Amino acid sequence: MTIPPVRSPRRDATQNRAALVDAARVVLNRDPDASLEAIAAEAGLSRRSVYGHFASRDDLLRELVSLGAARVAHALESVIHDDPVVRLALIAARLWREVENIRVMAVFTVRGSLKQHTDEALRPLRHGVLEAINTGRDAGSIRVDIAADRLARLMEEAMFSVLEESTTHPLPDHEGHRLVMSMTLGTIGFGWREAGDFIDSHPELHHSEHRKAAH
Repeated sequence: MTIPPVRSPRRDATQNRAALVDAARVVLNRDPDASLEAIAAEAGLSRRSVYGHFASRDDLLRELVSLGAARVAHALESVIHDDPVVRLALIAARLWREVENIRVMAVFTVRGSLKQHTDEALRPLRHGVLEAINTGRDAGSIRVDIAADRLARLMEEAMFSVLEESTTHPLPDHEGHRLVMSMTLGTIGFGWREAGDFIDSHPELHHSEHRKAAH
């Protein structure tokens, strides 16, 4: 028996699926509780056509958050620095930069009902954070009164608390950039003045606008 060749998805179907994911990113950034109809309308499609691609709203959300988590994890893999404290601050700053335009979705990803779904995609990031914390603890630059794995979770919560705050009380990009680092440094044992001085003394932690003005 001859097995018919597997057909690639039609181009319009592939485009429609991508359009739905993009529309969900835009609409849910405005309203995390937006309906499937609102998402379909943003994509220029009917609700009925959505079901040709996703069986439910949750299926669409799962794809969206998986893609977002993978993108963030990939971007953060390139963050390296010999000083573990600088590295953690750079991770926080890069996270802010990557999700600056999709803060609501970032918060939805890690705090919402799909949190467990994204844990695997974020595992490399969390491994890197824990590694930096342990290195800093050994060097005496990071607090040791809290277990390293708990401290890593608290640091993640601190970073995402800034993103969550910015969804209801918008922050200028340069302020969010600094605040997310300050909150991270505060979690690992820095006082607020000490955190500010640390950021100021490391040019690689400065916001791009600051760096441009310095040249």
